[in-house]
Amino acid sequence: MNIEIKKSIKPVKYDVAIKLLEERVVEISNDKKSDLIWLLEHKEIYTAGTNYKEEEVLDKHINLIKTNRGGKITYHGPGQLICYFVIDLKKRKKDIRKFITLIEKTIIESLFEFNIKSFGDPKNIGIWVNDKADIKKVAAIGVRVSKWIAYHGFAININNDLTKYQSIIPCGILDKGVTNLKSINNQNYNILSDVIVKNFTKNLEI
Repeated sequence: MNIEIKKSIKPVKYDVAIKLLEERVVEISNDKKSDLIWLLEHKEIYTAGTNYKEEEVLDKHINLIKTNRGGKITYHGPGQLICYFVIDLKKRKKDIRKFITLIEKTIIESLFEFNIKSFGDPKNIGIWVNDKADIKKVAAIGVRVSKWIAYHGFAININNDLTKYQSIIPCGILDKGVTNLKSINNQNYNILSDVIVKNFTKNLEI
């Protein structure tokens, strides 16, 4: 299947990215454009999904953007790889749960290529690792589906500032922490975006 791959070198403003995704949903539903996978980075911002609660904002001074994606509150910023997508599920099996599993599989397979073992959690969406006897989140997933077109995406923490998570209850989960790849295995992750594209496109073809 035809999938456009887009990579942005400079940080992209959150509202600009979401506007492009929403426009792409309309274009795909009108058969004017192909599916999209877009890799980028945001400047510091906190976003709240449709299921968030006010008490999950611990620092009331943060810049919080309310979104229409699923999930709760998360942080985006430098050192975090964001993979947005607009994927037509009508051309595949109309199965949202299967699509979420496909995303989880893509991240797990990609991190394994860097010798990092990670896993999904049926109760808590996202990708997790065992970090010094604690289970910590290394990747967040947020998806919205409109007319069987899935969009928004996932974010993988590479070497972002983990203290930023102290301002919120990340994804509404109190008893588990957040980590990044550099903390787990201090190596070069420059090709992670290419690995993600390779595995994502492969899994979408299955």
